[in-house]
Amino acid sequence: QVQLVESGGGLVQAGGSLRLSCAANGRTFSNYVMGWFRQAPGKEREFVAASRRSGIGTDYADSVKGRFTISRDNAQNTVYLQMNTLKPEDTAVYYCAAKERAGYYTAYTVSNEYDYWGQGTQVTVSS
Repeated sequence: QVQLVESGGGLVQAGGSLRLSCAANGRTFSNYVMGWFRQAPGKEREFVAASRRSGIGTDYADSVKGRFTISRDNAQNTVYLQMNTLKPEDTAVYYCAAKERAGYYTAYTVSNEYDYWGQGTQVTVSS
């Protein structure tokens, strides 16, 4: 069982930045694909970014490419989401997710592909 705890959400003005963190327990963190998803009120949960197993690659939703960066520190069992040039439409609850038994070169962008989820952290971008 993997437990994920997000932090770093908050209120920011449009154009600003936030960094989300997600700390995981477990001894095989580097083997997990780590993903970030978000869900705005009245909308379905959507993929934001993912760090492939062992950090071998990253994947991003088109809506955040060039603005968000996912990174991971395997020694600290932590994945980060640096969010720059935030827009009001980025307002959502952001969730960290982990997938075990993942392929090295596979992109996982669908929420039901992930095995573990954090509780979410609210990000609000004011205009």
